[in-house]
Amino acid sequence: MTYDVIIIGSGPAGLTASIYTTRADLKTLVIAGGKWGGQLMLTTLVENFPGFPEGIQGPELMMNMRKQAEKFGAEFVDEDFVEADFSKKPFRVKASDKTYEAKSVIIATGADTRWLGAPGEAEKIGRGVSSCAPCDAAFFRDKNVIVVGGGDSAMEEALVLTKFAKNVTIMHRSDALKASEIMQKRAKDNPKINFFYNAVIEQVNGDQKVESIRVKVNPSDKSLLSKTAEEIEKITPAIFSPKFVSKDKDSITLDLKVDGVFVAIGHMPNTKVFKDIELDEHGFIKVHDHYLTNKDGVFVAGDVHDSHYKQAITAAGYGCAAALEVQHWLENQE
Repeated sequence: MTYDVIIIGSGPAGLTASIYTTRADLKTLVIAGGKWGGQLMLTTLVENFPGFPEGIQGPELMMNMRKQAEKFGAEFVDEDFVEADFSKKPFRVKASDKTYEAKSVIIATGADTRWLGAPGEAEKIGRGVSSCAPCDAAFFRDKNVIVVGGGDSAMEEALVLTKFAKNVTIMHRSDALKASEIMQKRAKDNPKINFFYNAVIEQVNGDQKVESIRVKVNPSDKSLLSKTAEEIEKITPAIFSPKFVSKDKDSITLDLKVDGVFVAIGHMPNTKVFKDIELDEHGFIKVHDHYLTNKDGVFVAGDVHDSHYKQAITAAGYGCAAALEVQHWLENQE
């Protein structure tokens, strides 16, 4: 069987695309993956997706999207994508040990957040650990939060958080930020934003939610290493209620009370599996003409090409647009 379109990915972009392609009477197969649904499956309450004034749980939103696609006839394979051959038509797409053929393909494999990898972090995602201030800032009204990172995205996250949080501290592993001068200035000019340099989170603590973090500080001023525990606690920002843990010849370890940790150290687009698809310098898929890739008949939608917005609603919009482009492309082929 040859499908009209195979959609690789089952986040908001892929599922929205499948709703549009099936409603256009295109025979559609979704390679959903063993863990389908994208990043929203790791999210709790979603309050910024239109149509849900009381908010909706991320997994529930994705389940509703999938049911809607299935209602219109989309077929799903809950297996991981392996490889694709775009060198000839029909295209061949392999998932697990089976190969499927299609006249067209939409790549909607998304992008994964670069997490810290610290113990306790993964368990607290959605419970004090986040990678999206526009999504979750409102949950931290009058709270003390940390933003980890030193680039433009970290500055943007921090500025969004200042609209809700009591205090925002940008924590960076070195003593020099990587952000553009204008973004650094905006952050430094905001009275709610503090900076904590040469610091790395080693552990995220808490029972049901984030309560504190363990931080290793490698001070540029090595004279701090000779100070007593009490003196070290005094020179650490008081908003954290710092507690001295230990020190060695190079670093100081502290426990800091915080309400939230926002990780802003970048995203990894899921593109390594595509050998012949053109990527930009950051690894995102290049868009050529209205969601078309460098391969005629292969389209792209969502965070796998969007390095800027990274929102569920924009991903869904891209999925809609890619599906419409596929429809027009197929009509022109005929």
